[in-house]
Amino acid sequence: MVGDQPAAIQPRYTQPPARVVSDDEIEAIHVASLEVLKRTGIDILHADARERLAAAGARVDGDRVRFDPEMVMEHLATIPSSFTLHGTAPHRDLVIGDGHIVFSSVASAPNYVTLDGARRAGDRDGYRDFLRLGQMLNAVHMFNGFPVEPVDLHPSIRHLETAWDAYTLSDKPFHIYSLGRDRNLDGLEMARIARGVDHDTFEAEPSLCSIINASSPLRYDDPMLEGIIRMSERNQVIIITPFTLAGAMAPITLAGALVQQNAEALAGLVLTQVVRPGSPAVYGGFTSNVDMRSGSPAFGTPEYAKAAIAGGQLARRYDIPYRSSNVSTSNVVDAQAGYESAWALWGAITGGANMVMHAAGWMEGGLHASYEKMVIDADLLNMVSKFLEPLVVDESTLAVDAIDRVGPAGHFFGDEHTQSRYTSEFLSPMVSDWRNWESWQLAGSPDARTRANALARELIAAHAEPGLDDAIRAELREFVDRRVAEGGVATDF
Repeated sequence: MVGDQPAAIQPRYTQPPARVVSDDEIEAIHVASLEVLKRTGIDILHADARERLAAAGARVDGDRVRFDPEMVMEHLATIPSSFTLHGTAPHRDLVIGDGHIVFSSVASAPNYVTLDGARRAGDRDGYRDFLRLGQMLNAVHMFNGFPVEPVDLHPSIRHLETAWDAYTLSDKPFHIYSLGRDRNLDGLEMARIARGVDHDTFEAEPSLCSIINASSPLRYDDPMLEGIIRMSERNQVIIITPFTLAGAMAPITLAGALVQQNAEALAGLVLTQVVRPGSPAVYGGFTSNVDMRSGSPAFGTPEYAKAAIAGGQLARRYDIPYRSSNVSTSNVVDAQAGYESAWALWGAITGGANMVMHAAGWMEGGLHASYEKMVIDADLLNMVSKFLEPLVVDESTLAVDAIDRVGPAGHFFGDEHTQSRYTSEFLSPMVSDWRNWESWQLAGSPDARTRANALARELIAAHAEPGLDDAIRAELREFVDRRVAEGGVATDF
C-alpha cells in the first residue's frame, strides 16, 4: 500500500468516555429538553409526518407538534444500542455503537482545492478523485455524503451518477442525501442492487445511511422528514443531527444550546421509531459557537469540544449510538487547521463518539474539501486508533530481562526484545517527518503540506476499482440509465 499505512481496522474504546458535566446536570438538560418539547414543540413541515406523530400520541396544532415526555421516552426505548452497517463487500461491514468508532470522509463541501492549489466549485472529476483517495486511505471507513458536491451534474440526475461513481470506485459504505421522496427511493434501490441482495435481506441488514438536520431552531422541513420516513420504513440508518450554533440558531449559553440540540434530536429520533419501531438511528451532535464579532461559525473551539463531550453524555443517557465531527474553519492547510482538528477530534473521541463525520478533509467551516487535509487527517485518525489500543502490562512488556541484558550505558536497538517488536510497537505516520534538520534540508526542506500533497497524488494514481461483480455492475448501470432517461427527479432549477 502506498504510504506505508497501518492496517485497516475499526477502532474501539478501551477507556470510559469523559464527562464535562455531572449526571445530575445531564438530567437537568434532559428534563429541560422534554419541557421544550412539551411546552414549545417543534414545527413539522410534512403532513404525513404530523399525522403519524398524532396517531402516536403527539399534540398537533397546525405545523406545530408537541410531545409529552412519556411518549418521547417510550419511543426512544426501541432504538437499538448498536447495529451493523453492511458494505457492498463483507469486509467493509461496520459496527455502529457498542464501543466501536467509524471515521468518514469530508462530506457536502461546495468547493474543493486542487492539488495544484486552485479553489474550484465542486465537479465530478474532483468528486471522483476524493472517492479514490478515500478508498485508498485505510483510516477512512466510509463516505457520509459527497466529499465535494459535483455541480456540473444536473440536480435531477446528480444523485444517480454520484452513487454510480461511489459504488464502482469504492466498496466502502455510502450515504444518500434526503432531498425528497424520489431521491430517497432511488438511493435505496441502488444500495440494494450494489449489495446484490433481495428486498427482504436489504431490510434485515441496514446498508445505507442518511443524515437528517433540523432547521434550527425547532423546525424540521419537508425533505428531511421525507428522508426519515423513507429510510426508516426500510430499516436503514438515520443520523439525526441538529446544527445548533450558540448565539445564532441556539441560546448563547452552551447549556441552553445543548437543551435545544437535545430537544430537536429527540423529536427526530421519536419519528424514526413511530415510522418503524427498532429501526437503526444515531444521536448526532453538532453544537458549536459563532464568532460574535462577525457572526461566522467557529469550529474546533473549546466550546465545540465541550459540546461534543456533553453530546456523548446525552446519547449514553438514552443508550443510542452517537455521532460527532472533525472540523476546522481554516482556509488553508496550516497550523490552525491542525490544532482545530485536534481539538475537535479530542472532543469527539473523549466524548465517546461512535461515528465521526468529516473525519478527513474538512476545511473552511465546510466550504471546501482538501486532498492534502484528508491525508493529514488520516494520520491523525491513525494516531487516535493507536492511542485507543490498551497499554499492555505483563511479564513480557515489563522487559526486566531486556533491561538486565542491556545493562548500564547500553542501548536497546539491537536487543531481541526490540527487534521482535519494532515494526508493530510504534505508529509510523505517513506525513510526519522525523529526520534531523540537516537531512531534512538535504531532502529539500518539505513541510507537512508538501508531503501530504505528494502522498495524495501517489494514492490517487495507485487507486484501482474494487471489482464490483459484473452482473451487479450491469444491473446498477441499467437502473441509472433508465432513471436518467426518465428525467431523474423534478427540480426547481
